[in-house]
Amino acid sequence: MTHYSEEFRSSVAARLLPPNNARIADIVKETGVPKDTLYDWRARYRNKQGISPVSCKSSNQYSADDKLAVIIETATFNETELSEYCRCKGLYPVQIKSWKTSMVQGLMSEPSKVDREQNQNRSRLSNVLKRILPVKKKHWLRWQRCWYSKKSFNHLWRRPRQTNTPPGTAGNN
Repeated sequence: MTHYSEEFRSSVAARLLPPNNARIADIVKETGVPKDTLYDWRARYRNKQGISPVSCKSSNQYSADDKLAVIIETATFNETELSEYCRCKGLYPVQIKSWKTSMVQGLMSEPSKVDREQNQNRSRLSNVLKRILPVKKKHWLRWQRCWYSKKSFNHLWRRPRQTNTPPGTAGNN
């Protein structure tokens, strides 16, 4: 059983972790260290540094915002740049291409029957409100004018309060 120095382990593990993300098969050829040992070192150093294995994240665990950000970020990349980006982020080029395809299909698809019905109902309601509101406002203003004029009219012609005291006594208005 071969023992490796801590310095050697950490240098190899650093090559296995982001941003390098070197392939284990390449490291095995260079160093002669068994692949199982390399997997173990990578896992230990991930835990030590608090790095989660991004490559274990499935496609449906990314939010729509994350997917859109990746698509926008990689839109101008060529194959080599895309592959390098995917290695750093723990993604596959196929994932990004499928996200882009589904986004484009979603943008180009016709609205569903339910969406069309909702849009029609909204436009009908909007048209009805455009017709009715000015009329309602006119009636409301007319009612206010009548109510205020009636109130002021009643105030002017209201009879004074009568008291039960006989005329000529105190308290007569």
